Amino acid sequence: MKKPLPILEKVSVTGVAAEGKAIAKYNDLVIFIPYVVPGDVIDIQLTRKKNSYAEGKAVHFHTYSPQRAEAFCEHYGVCGGCQWQILPYTEQLRYKQQQVVDHLTRIGKVELPAISPIVGSAKTQFYRNKLEFTFSNKRWMTEAEIHSGQSFVQRNALGFHIPGLFDKVLDIRQCWLQTPLSNEIRNEIRAFALEHDYAFFDLRNQEGFLRNIIIRTTSRGEIMLIVVFYEDDKEKREALLQHLAGRFPEITSLLYIINHKANDTITDQEVHCFHGKDFITEEMEGLQFKIGPKSFYQTNSEQAYVLYKIVREFAGFSGNELVYDLYTGTGTIANFIAKSVRQVIGIEYVPEAIEDACINSKINGIANTQFFAGDMKDLLTPNFIADYGRPDVIITDPPRAGMHEDVIRTILLAKPEKVVYVSCNPATQARDLNLLDERYKVVRVQPVDMFPQTHHVENVVLLEKRKEQA
Repeated sequence: MKKPLPILEKVSVTGVAAEGKAIAKYNDLVIFIPYVVPGDVIDIQLTRKKNSYAEGKAVHFHTYSPQRAEAFCEHYGVCGGCQWQILPYTEQLRYKQQQVVDHLTRIGKVELPAISPIVGSAKTQFYRNKLEFTFSNKRWMTEAEIHSGQSFVQRNALGFHIPGLFDKVLDIRQCWLQTPLSNEIRNEIRAFALEHDYAFFDLRNQEGFLRNIIIRTTSRGEIMLIVVFYEDDKEKREALLQHLAGRFPEITSLLYIINHKANDTITDQEVHCFHGKDFITEEMEGLQFKIGPKSFYQTNSEQAYVLYKIVREFAGFSGNELVYDLYTGTGTIANFIAKSVRQVIGIEYVPEAIEDACINSKINGIANTQFFAGDMKDLLTPNFIADYGRPDVIITDPPRAGMHEDVIRTILLAKPEKVVYVSCNPATQARDLNLLDERYKVVRVQPVDMFPQTHHVENVVLLEKRKEQA
């Protein structure tokens, strides 16, 4: 039998670490703990121990930190989201700023200017425009429920996956990330399904009627609801959808999908429109952006506008530039800057996203954009640049993994005057900045908080070509 790991008593939490966890030291052992803040003095039950570090959980608090805030969500500590809501927002911003500084200095190892103070989000709650919820017939039981001695016959849930446990879903009564109407819609769907004895999905056995829902909103007040069914039962499906259409006239786009696959992704699924339009529309600086069920759009609409204005300001366009927008998605940045430049060429891996980008240019009367779909490292080559022109400015907004080395090599060969690098992961951004350093100097750094109550931080860096490389 495996020997249980020890409890360490009266340990002071000293800082924050990756993935929203905090950090403590016991002798020479570094310990990562969730749901605590610097200044807490706790007893730690170790759950995992390696040579150089350990993981654990707080089992007793001796002293609460003066930095600590009250959690506002009833699901805090179980859901796994919004881990930093026990930190005042000013402290969240301070730690995010430090995260950017640490990554750029320790990993990037490049000469840096003074890093600008992080731009906080005007909204710290109800700021997301997209959430996905999963049905489960075996909801996650909280520790309080398990130890209550009660028998729970009804185990259906509509909520979020427990982190690291694919088949465990926590039933969510109120989420503070999306508008209150989102909560009303989700709770009404659950109530209707329970009342009419609809089968919630069994994630392990892959059976059941109701699979998941996606709720999308826009700053214009439009709402898209996508209901994903596993089984195709027309009578039950139409009864639910008709009820929702009547109960929530605010829903602009009511869609459904029949998904028999083993996973929840909808990119390869046929989407059916039950009521209203098959898209919703976001607006930014007078531009209209069509958002379909599969479209990518920044999940904090208001802060996305702040981010894009920073990108435009960093680029400092004169009006005659050829710009490459790498990882363009649905062309939001490309279309946003189009009026400020001569031409924008957007490149993106997902063909459907490129279709949206072209549509967004068309509906806004933008004629100086051109979009290409393909793997970035295969598409962005010296031959591509020879065919379409050497860019004056490159804007790049890659996924969390950062840019492929082949893409970086092509940027170095292309020799744009400026590179504006937008990143949702300052660690991989720092790695890429190190590779770009041979030809480019970092001249501006601006962190932006897109996701309050979480450890995630966005960062924008302006690089300019070194004079000796001109």
